[in-house]
Amino acid sequence: MQRVIMQSSPFGLPPQDPDVAAEHARRYVDILGLTGGLDLLEALRRVPAERVLSAYGQLAGELARPGNVSPPMYPVLGAPGIPAAWQQALAAGRLDGKQVLTGTTKDEMTAFLAFNPAGVAPSAELIEAETELVFRDGTLAVADHQAAAGHATYVYQFDYAPADDPAHLGATHCAELPFFFTTIDAYPGSPMLGEPTAAARDLAGTFSHAAASFVAGGRPDADGWEPYQSGDSESIRHFG
Repeated sequence: MQRVIMQSSPFGLPPQDPDVAAEHARRYVDILGLTGGLDLLEALRRVPAERVLSAYGQLAGELARPGNVSPPMYPVLGAPGIPAAWQQALAAGRLDGKQVLTGTTKDEMTAFLAFNPAGVAPSAELIEAETELVFRDGTLAVADHQAAAGHATYVYQFDYAPADDPAHLGATHCAELPFFFTTIDAYPGSPMLGEPTAAARDLAGTFSHAAASFVAGGRPDADGWEPYQSGDSESIRHFG
């Protein structure tokens, strides 16, 4: 593997503790009604998708706490793919020699805070602070590490927000994905897209072409996108 693309990585959330993960998994199985002497894996395979999702929603509701954006289930420390925290992996050289393209959206946290069940609309300052804490700070730390070591590194910030934005999501978490894959038409009525304009479709072409050219040759082909310089915010390419 020569190149890595990391999009909106939640570096601010540490991997889940194995004991906590096991506790959440046991409760999830209880909600599904799969306790007892069942072959659990086979039983899970027979659960309808709708029930899988509704049970997860119930679990999320039970575990929800003010200010906590951690999902009930996410990568577990020591499990496959997560042998160590990302800081340790980076220090150990897991990305040495790799070309990296990475970035975040401008308003990552609106996806998690805009629909506050308490009915309180979080301030723009809170959204910005939480976006930096959970997503942007770690993303830039990885980029700084790679660039300082002389590895080709490219950083973006996705700023596009729909003109008709009644939920005030802005450029929220996952908003860049339809542009990255040029699949805008697969999301009719999506609040994070609004009504796609010609400019939005042009942006999708630019963003996806940049990503594809990075995959093919290690350099994103987009006007003004130069390699990231450690600690230099001016070398971050904005898409919006």
